[in-house]
Amino acid sequence: MKRFVFPLYAFYASLIAAAMLGGCATPEPAPKPSPPVAVPTPTPAPVPPAPPVAPPAPPAPLAQLRPVDWNAVLNWKDDTLTDIWPAFLQSCAGLKNQPAWQTVCGEAQAMNGANEAAVRAFFEQRFQPHEVFNVDNTLEGTVTGYYEPLIKGDRVRTMKARFPIYAAPDDLIVVDLTSVYPELKSMRLRGRLQGNKVVPYATRSEIENGNGTFRARPIAWAEDPVELFFMQIQGSGRIELPDGTHLRIGYADQNGHPYKSIGKLLVERGELKLEEASMQGIKAWGQANPDKLTELLHSNPSYVFFKELPNGLSGPLGALGVPLTAGRSIAVDPKFIPLGAPVFLSTTWPNSPQPLNRLMMAQDTGGAIRGAVRADFYWGFGAAAGEQAGKMKQKGRMWVLLPKGYAAQPLAANSK
Repeated sequence: MKRFVFPLYAFYASLIAAAMLGGCATPEPAPKPSPPVAVPTPTPAPVPPAPPVAPPAPPAPLAQLRPVDWNAVLNWKDDTLTDIWPAFLQSCAGLKNQPAWQTVCGEAQAMNGANEAAVRAFFEQRFQPHEVFNVDNTLEGTVTGYYEPLIKGDRVRTMKARFPIYAAPDDLIVVDLTSVYPELKSMRLRGRLQGNKVVPYATRSEIENGNGTFRARPIAWAEDPVELFFMQIQGSGRIELPDGTHLRIGYADQNGHPYKSIGKLLVERGELKLEEASMQGIKAWGQANPDKLTELLHSNPSYVFFKELPNGLSGPLGALGVPLTAGRSIAVDPKFIPLGAPVFLSTTWPNSPQPLNRLMMAQDTGGAIRGAVRADFYWGFGAAAGEQAGKMKQKGRMWVLLPKGYAAQPLAANSK
């Protein structure tokens, strides 16, 4: 829902473009020289074509997970596990087609999730904890936060609401190579057709400036472009309409360009100190520098498209396709962490040394969430959740809980 390796992106883009054109072309042979009159020249043996170059392999499933004993899961006893039960059942609903999860999810459906001892015994007896480590074998990573914002807008364009919130455009093409390269199930390339070639889709700047090729239908209009920008980073939100009702929207697609942090850019330019580069600090900078704001926003080429969601959902939909749970859902990198799995997170509260040790559910992904020990903590809806999310950038460790025998089970591909 929410949220960068260029050479790999470029490689696959060229691979796809070649596939769209019918594969690699065979070079024409050089003209045969005229043979001398007395001695005919023998025909040279054909040169075999070079073997195709295989794409670089992404990390193997579970490559950054190491089985450990329960006593190696730091602070495991600190959490009240009955609090995770509704979120765990949500994951089970999203994993119903995964054979590796069917037994434990079936048992969970029949359990009393309000019994702390029973829930703890369930996890400790049915799951194997796996320590998550980075490719350099370190154990700590970054934990950030996100939330579901509320911004003001309208269903139609008005003098106040004049910034479009776009649905996914009809000419956006998503290329999935899973059937050819199953190991690439977490990679999808996006672009558009230009003649018979796939070319990159419009950037944020091109979309907002109107370059003549972008066509999409607005599903609503926002009053504030900065609030809209941050809603795109969150990947979901609610629009407060003039009559006081709310329109809930969620992630529909993305333009295929990598996410670039404008907070990091402001720090590099000397506009903000590192500790000031929170969502709140960036908004305050925008208010003080309105003439520089558009250029800053356009420095992030990534652009998120939305769809309308039912207002009756308990939370925004994550990449697993189930509603997120405030304080119990996280976004992860699915190349390393199986989507839907419980993840024990040991970190601290935003801008604080106070421990935050909690079993979470990996129910979402994000453009900026890259790496094994990397998580985005979902804080919930509204201003208070936004306050926590905006200032959260903590260090943390992670342990993934997988059903015993998980690695031996056939795994269905997760979709987004």
